[in-house]
Amino acid sequence: MSVQTDSIAPAGSRGIDEILAEARSRLTRLDAAQAAAAQGDGALLVDIRPAAQRAAHGGIPGALIVERNVLEWRFDPRSDARLPVAGRYDLPVVVFCQEGYTSSLAAAALQDLGLHRATDLAGGFAAWQTAGLPITP
Repeated sequence: MSVQTDSIAPAGSRGIDEILAEARSRLTRLDAAQAAAAQGDGALLVDIRPAAQRAAHGGIPGALIVERNVLEWRFDPRSDARLPVAGRYDLPVVVFCQEGYTSSLAAAALQDLGLHRATDLAGGFAAWQTAGLPITP
């Protein structure tokens, strides 16, 4: 039994590289040192990695863990499922994943909700760790 697939992209569709580039064009991405400084100035670092990645690689002290699949509900100030900290649109949020790809899409989604100060950590947790910044096991 063979499965046929349509290799011609539907009109109006975009590839992930285009979607990622559009998301990043709206962000002022932070490197690890800038993200650490932002955290020191009161920005909320948000770890969106799945539990298995956090267990395998560690975490950033003080980061809030909100897995990607519920991020918008937890940070939308209009949502009944929002976190107590997420009641305002000017909340400075720095999202990170393992390598800085998913976090760009997530930060753009937060901007779509109106959180205009949302951004992400370029290079993700791996960049933080490479920079020698503190991590938790």
